[in-house]
Amino acid sequence: MVIYGLATCAICQKARKALEAEGLDVAFRDVRAQPLSTAELSALIEEFGDRLVDRGSNDFRALNDWLKHAEAEAQIAAQPKVMARPVIHYRDRFFLGWDETVRQALLAHS
Repeated sequence: MVIYGLATCAICQKARKALEAEGLDVAFRDVRAQPLSTAELSALIEEFGDRLVDRGSNDFRALNDWLKHAEAEAQIAAQPKVMARPVIHYRDRFFLGWDETVRQALLAHS
């Protein structure tokens, strides 16, 4: 299992702790320190589309007008912090966020 997010993201940390507490082997990847490759980003865009960008964040609002209207791939490549988090990859599936639906899906597998 891999969690993609930011080391400073409280929700990412909460997800990681909960999954590890269930005995799951969790790797964490800070997308700011280790940006997603073009192939990785393309796979996530294919899975989540524009939902992968957190348009309500201060980081998104700080983007210039051109980037605000660009494709999600360009936005995340230019400013990884605008990626909605966490993205969790587990058993060939991707999950976005840490809501009740994601928690139930992942913790049921433990």
